[in-house]
Amino acid sequence: MPHLLLLASYAFGNFYPINQNRRSNPIIKRHPLMEKMHMALTLELTPEEQAIMKGEQGETLQKVMQTVVTFGELFGATKLVDLQAAPHLAMSWSSDAVLPFIEIYEKLVAAGLKTYAPFTSNPKPMDHNNLDPGEEKRVVVQELHKHHHTLGELYSNLGMKENAWSCACFVPQIGNTPQQGDFISWSESSAINFANSYLGARTNRNSVGIDMMTAILGKAPYFDLLTDEGRKADWLIDCSALTKLPHPELLGAVIGLKVMEDIPYIIGMDDRVNALDDVVGYCKDLGAATASNGAVGLFHMEGVTPEARDQGRSLLKSDHQLYVISDAELQRVFNSYPVLWPDENAKPERVFIGCPHNTLAQLRWWGERIVSALEAAGKDAVSCPPYLFAHDNVASEFKENHPELKARMAKYGISVTNNCPVMYMTTPKQSDEIVCTNSNKTRVYSKSRFYMDDDLVHIIVTGQLPDQAPKAHP
Repeated sequence: MPHLLLLASYAFGNFYPINQNRRSNPIIKRHPLMEKMHMALTLELTPEEQAIMKGEQGETLQKVMQTVVTFGELFGATKLVDLQAAPHLAMSWSSDAVLPFIEIYEKLVAAGLKTYAPFTSNPKPMDHNNLDPGEEKRVVVQELHKHHHTLGELYSNLGMKENAWSCACFVPQIGNTPQQGDFISWSESSAINFANSYLGARTNRNSVGIDMMTAILGKAPYFDLLTDEGRKADWLIDCSALTKLPHPELLGAVIGLKVMEDIPYIIGMDDRVNALDDVVGYCKDLGAATASNGAVGLFHMEGVTPEARDQGRSLLKSDHQLYVISDAELQRVFNSYPVLWPDENAKPERVFIGCPHNTLAQLRWWGERIVSALEAAGKDAVSCPPYLFAHDNVASEFKENHPELKARMAKYGISVTNNCPVMYMTTPKQSDEIVCTNSNKTRVYSKSRFYMDDDLVHIIVTGQLPDQAPKAHP
């Protein structure tokens, strides 16, 4: 992201985080990105795009075009493509770290520019009504994200869809759901992965900043995951030996750790996955774990994802590698997770479920499972408070469709929040809380511990950690 910020800042005249005097700053002069910007263009532009590049539609849009074109040339793009569907942005936090972006976005607003379609964004870093960290920590959150209202106003002026803050923007309750083959230009690793993999749309793994530039322009450079060749698989992942359907965020983590940024083609899963009531939820969580434990922007699953259904194993590169995943391999990776708590036997304070945000089916599944376990144990309330993360629209539809279950959940102390668990767990003070989670993404980015679903229910009901072998400390 620093390179993207440098590039955009150069175009817009904001030289953060380095000295603003371009002439006297040797970093600006020497940086290869800046040298690239003064080279002759190799990316072919249409007459309309050339006019924008020349400033015929205003200086600000010219700078947007300069940023996008230079970004594309750095990655070998030969042209720009028109974007479909709608943008999705990752930046929903509002600390001082994002001030350079805010200043650029203010210039976009001043120029009267808007995104090509109403956009969605990642969840906000706070939901004190449903996930209250306490007075002392509330103050920390509010001081850290002190540009919260400024960012919200800017996003509204730039064309954000009303109340569309969720990493799972593609669920029907929000509606940012691209079609197969659509060109989009998203940030947020889990949303990118789902759009590419399950929906068959086409987006690269974009950084904060370039997502807004392409959204304003309505165009993106054509390279990598936007191309047919860039979507070919580097790995054949054989899951045929697994004795049962694995936890999606454990399987995704195992794959991500192995292939890193490469593209996997998964076999041996289709019968079990297609039999699920919520295939969307499973693929969402699997993809999020591949993206956070590795850097996977696209996976193919034989018989499940659209390109794998259409093209089969012809998607495999001729020199692809093989990775066989067994029950033992899953267990090996799970056992390797370090404990970042001061005391590995500490009493858990909260259980976080849903990163990425839960689907409607996942809210119901977890609600029924936790309530049934509490009733079977003769409990009047949870022993460790669970929080189910979901967008407000999903939570509202859940309450409307399942009012009795929602009432029982509230009675026992089961909360639904629109917060972002990763941002909660990476905020000072909050980051020291003893949290258990079903999300391997949350585990990667915080001190929280990843547990299987049965173990999380045990923790919620009893307040105690399950019996387990001692874990490694870093």
